[in-house]
Amino acid sequence: MGKLVSTLFVTLDGVYQAPGGPKEDTRGGFTHGGWSFWYADEDFGRFVNDVFARPEAFLLGRRTYDIFSSYWPKVTDPADPVASKLNSLPKYVPSSTLKDPGWAGTTVLSGDLAKEVTALKERVDGEVQVHGSGALVRSLLSLDLVDTLHLLIFPVVLGTGFRLFPEGAVPTAFRHRGGSVSGAGVSMQTYDLAGRPEYGEYKLPEDA
Repeated sequence: MGKLVSTLFVTLDGVYQAPGGPKEDTRGGFTHGGWSFWYADEDFGRFVNDVFARPEAFLLGRRTYDIFSSYWPKVTDPADPVASKLNSLPKYVPSSTLKDPGWAGTTVLSGDLAKEVTALKERVDGEVQVHGSGALVRSLLSLDLVDTLHLLIFPVVLGTGFRLFPEGAVPTAFRHRGGSVSGAGVSMQTYDLAGRPEYGEYKLPEDA
């Protein structure tokens, strides 16, 4: 049984939209694209390369797939730790509109998301990795299908954009596995899902 591992870049106010460039995702008139660029130091690179050393397959949202497929097939250096995996390993895209994907190794999942992803996890022995794909990750979290979340939190507030956990997100508890902070101030943390939150109450000490 494989593990579903999500890696996401978010701002301090939870925005995941267009971390990589100004034209990456301008939905809603978003003008802050490329907000992660200046924080990509050696610590950040080591973390990302370590993540990309472990996948057996990729599961990508439709928008992230379109962004990746327009860029990574052009990176042909076999020593590139990201491109070599993305171009050679199986890629799965839940979509009802993608009919003829041009990126080699792509399979479109057009059925029920829970059933399709559960079957995918059963077929893969190692990690099925989700990169970006915020809307897909929210759906997978609501279905309890995510096993591990790598959350990279950048020291910037944007005020607008699509947020990872908007109002109405399914209450979810996480168990912190480990992490570090890069020299540029990116908090790179790893969490395992731990079910639903538990609740308690702080009480004032009783009068003596």
